[in-house]
Amino acid sequence: MKLQLTTFFALIFSLAVFAGIPQIEKQALADLYEQTQGDQWNQSWDLSGNLEELPGVTVENGHVVEIRMLFNNLNGELPASIAQLSKLRVLELSFNKLSGEIPTSIGSLQALEVLALNGNNLTGIVPAEVGSISTLKQLHLSSNKLSGELPSSLNELTELEVFNVFDNNLNGNVPVELAKNRNIREFMVAENNFINTREVSTILLSNSAQVNLTDNILNPSGKSIIAIESSDDEN
Repeated sequence: MKLQLTTFFALIFSLAVFAGIPQIEKQALADLYEQTQGDQWNQSWDLSGNLEELPGVTVENGHVVEIRMLFNNLNGELPASIAQLSKLRVLELSFNKLSGEIPTSIGSLQALEVLALNGNNLTGIVPAEVGSISTLKQLHLSSNKLSGELPSSLNELTELEVFNVFDNNLNGNVPVELAKNRNIREFMVAENNFINTREVSTILLSNSAQVNLTDNILNPSGKSIIAIESSDDEN
């Protein structure tokens, strides 16, 4: 009898947690699944079951807070409804086959700390709305087909520690204020067509020397990683 009661209450608790996940978040996950050919993923989802058991998904307090799906064969476009995951802290979808543009709605993810979309086939610009994610600490967009100029709104990402747009078709200026950010530890912008790389390189090297001077007691081997290149017209 005691075992039956324990099982009963455990079931009630699990159902309560599942029921607490907002329908709008369930729909966002369903949209991601449908628009990126979820039935062809290496690790697929059973959306009829408990969302807490979905591979790569972390749920806390009834909300989706992390999606980590590297090398999972996602093939298609990111749905605009991804922005409905209002408590999302980590969106890690690197090394898949994502195409199309980064949805501007992604700027609504005001709890996001890690946005990682490396190694896909994304096109278009880096949306200015990304600069409104004040909590962002890591931005990984390398090895895509992004083009155009970086939005000046990226200068507002004062919490950013990693900035990686390596290997795209970006041009114009690298946001200078972003380079001055003392939180930056990795700054990778090579293999693009930026025009102010010499100025940015000088800023980064100066910041790196000061950061390493203050940090070397706690982390003697840790140095800022800078991948930048000077364009020919600056010589």
